Amino acid sequence: MSSHILRYDDEHSRIMTTAQTLSAHTTKRQQSPPLCPTDDDAIIPQKEKTAGSAAGAKTSTKKVDKQTPEYLVKSGLAGGMAGCAAKTVVGPLDRVKILFQTGNPLFAKYAGHWSGLPAAVREIYGQNGIPGLFKGHSATLLRIFPYAGIKFLAYEQIRHIVINGRHQETPARRFISGSLAGMCSVFFTYPLEVIRVRLAFETRQQQRSTLRSICRLIYNEHPRPTAHHPNNPLTAAAATVVEKAAPRTGLANFFRGFSPTLLGMVPYAGASFLAHDSMSDLMRHPSLAPYTTLPHTSREETTTSSHKPAQLRYWAELSTGGFAGFISQTVSYPLEVIRRRMQVGGVIGDGHRLSIPEVTRRIHMEKGWRGFFVGLTIGYVKVIPMVATSFFVYERGKYYLGI
Repeated sequence: MSSHILRYDDEHSRIMTTAQTLSAHTTKRQQSPPLCPTDDDAIIPQKEKTAGSAAGAKTSTKKVDKQTPEYLVKSGLAGGMAGCAAKTVVGPLDRVKILFQTGNPLFAKYAGHWSGLPAAVREIYGQNGIPGLFKGHSATLLRIFPYAGIKFLAYEQIRHIVINGRHQETPARRFISGSLAGMCSVFFTYPLEVIRVRLAFETRQQQRSTLRSICRLIYNEHPRPTAHHPNNPLTAAAATVVEKAAPRTGLANFFRGFSPTLLGMVPYAGASFLAHDSMSDLMRHPSLAPYTTLPHTSREETTTSSHKPAQLRYWAELSTGGFAGFISQTVSYPLEVIRRRMQVGGVIGDGHRLSIPEVTRRIHMEKGWRGFFVGLTIGYVKVIPMVATSFFVYERGKYYLGI
């Protein structure tokens, strides 16, 4: 029996020794450099593999990069299509509103009356037919595609920086994002706006105004020198120097009314995006969502797309956009009237270029405070379908483009 015990101990000792030798060899192999690149995969510990799998899962759900060329192109394309669709819907109303705002002598009799809008439309249609109602629309589309594209694209980019998370979704940040986006679009597209307004302002039938002829006319206009009558000689000298130093013809003519446009864009674009986003949140409230949203249209965050809440039904999206347009038009309309007057400064009046204070005084002297709201009724009639269409097409465009 003792011999069996001794034999068992010897075998146990040999097994233990062999196990220790294999363990030491394996440890040495793991610590030695791999023989070839594929050896790395063969000797990765299980814990590292698990960590790698977790990292891969985390990568697959990272936030989408909104600075990629694909995202920029798609957001700009969606915005440009939205702008063109909106302007086409309200083209005739836009023409009549410009004629009212700029004080066109042939249409001044219609301004300020509820029946003025249909009467003006009938007169334009009687003189020139359908083309007359859409006069200047080609310049409108030429301008609105880059304008709306830049505005919506800039809003997405600025919002991505200013609002970094749902905890920063405040009205002030939304307003700032919209205002900065509107100002960016104005910087790049303002000359096209001046051309559009001048095309819409022309009512002469003797000669057909073309894009080239209007551009040539605006470029060659020479404003009359402004008469200064200051009591202080130093002020007179400073005014004369500033007037002579500032460009007064050529390309400078395409920037008439730029200052009030830039100022007006702060409340207009800011209030528009703020009102739209706020109303969208209200429409998606849990108590209203079953009636206002489309089922199965929400989208989670992935590597190729951002989080998208459920799409609003067509009537809810149009209502949200219409409300946004109503608010933005109300708060920015006086500056819009001033801007229109400055843009046609070479056609009406004595021909000299007017500043913001001069235009403001002239409008107040002519019609009082009501003069700053001439055409506002048309503005309301126009802005509801225009902004509603714009936001509707933009939101649907982003959804179908996958951004």
